[in-house]
Amino acid sequence: MLNTAQIALSIAAAAVVTALTRALPYLAFSGKRELPAWLWELGEALPPAIMIILVAYCLRNTDFLAAPHGLPELLAVALTAALQFWRKNAFLSVVAGTACYMLLIRAF
Repeated sequence: MLNTAQIALSIAAAAVVTALTRALPYLAFSGKRELPAWLWELGEALPPAIMIILVAYCLRNTDFLAAPHGLPELLAVALTAALQFWRKNAFLSVVAGTACYMLLIRAF
């Protein structure tokens, strides 16, 4: 069984490692040093790729053959995408899409 000191030390170690991993990019690329081209390309390609993976993950268990045939999921995804293209606000898109989905699954 862990005692209080061991638990506190574990939490402190996790906090330090988390802070370092968050600060490392700023420390490595601070000042007037230019970012490498591959890092710019990665920064452009990863956000859409991650969103596609998240959408696929969220829709993986949707049964399109049984009622309501994935309608709540598809409508929520469509609303989220439309708001993102229109307003370019990720927070608004995600909150509205989530709210839409929650309302729709209770209606169907």
